[in-house]
Amino acid sequence: MKIHIITIFPESFTSYLDSSIIWKAREKWLLNISLYKLNDFSDKKFKHVDDKAFGTHGQVISPEPLSKAINHIFDKVCKKIPVIYMTPSWKLLNQKKVETFSKKLDEFIIICGHYEWIDQRIIDLYVDYEISIWKYVLTSWELANMIFIDSIARFIPEVLWNPLSLEEESFSKKLNGKKEFPHYTRPRNFEWLEVPKVLLNWNHKEIDNWKKNNLK
Repeated sequence: MKIHIITIFPESFTSYLDSSIIWKAREKWLLNISLYKLNDFSDKKFKHVDDKAFGTHGQVISPEPLSKAINHIFDKVCKKIPVIYMTPSWKLLNQKKVETFSKKLDEFIIICGHYEWIDQRIIDLYVDYEISIWKYVLTSWELANMIFIDSIARFIPEVLWNPLSLEEESFSKKLNGKKEFPHYTRPRNFEWLEVPKVLLNWNHKEIDNWKKNNLK
């Protein structure tokens, strides 16, 4: 999977991309991520990429640098690829959509907005998918983009050490979209609370029944 990220703050991705499962996926070349600093595409003297909004308060990302950045990526990969914009006001992301996107998207662009909006004309001209992680506003949308990337990267073959873990996790098809059952590990007794005995007897049928009866 190849992801092109347009952002004012590429440095905000550093620790995230260089840690845990995402770092391992990149090390194996299963996930390729390219960062593009939006300011590099600005023609303004001080490389500003936003301006005062018409008819309301606040600043909005200008269309010119975003258009140049998107077309630069199109030219770089020699084709048009899907463009995603994370927004607080569109369709909410859920596990079913994550799985669909992970299968549908092989290479795409993500726009990291700043404040609440980008110029609507960029959405009209370029954006294929608007996605919301929930009904609230962020100052900078790098965080929302990291959440989206993390959610779909887990479905790339060989990214997870044990792919079977995808089958039996919260909101999965196997669990009928419900939250997972409680989990336990050693020690068996902690603060006078014991691990349920059924999980210790290695009777798979009984354990499966316990799991079904304890879905949240």
